[in-house]
Amino acid sequence: MPPDAGLVYKIVSEHEWAAAEAEGRYIGSPVDLDDGFIHFSTAGQAPETASRHFSGRRGLLLVSVETAALGVALKWEPSRGGALFPHLYDVLSLEAVARVDPLHVGEDGEHVFPPHVAIRQEG
Repeated sequence: MPPDAGLVYKIVSEHEWAAAEAEGRYIGSPVDLDDGFIHFSTAGQAPETASRHFSGRRGLLLVSVETAALGVALKWEPSRGGALFPHLYDVLSLEAVARVDPLHVGEDGEHVFPPHVAIRQEG
């Protein structure tokens, strides 16, 4: 497991998250369902994930999840350029969620991450 892995992050639409809250669990986005696991990012990976997969999109949330609460269903697997990314092979229990923050788009079109994430960015 990578160092400083106490939290992982999931970018979701407000609509997806409202459905998860109503259901009491998050089953994943369509891409997650297709891949068979829920994609997460570390603090250092989240900005690139936002840029690559959610460029300019509004109405997004950043869900911070406690890795300890995910147990053995959380796997760290190589992805972009061989970097280890957290993947959850289970549904996400909302009890594992530490916080949910809006993910605004700045004037430059890039997503603006909450300060608690920015201070933890890797690299």
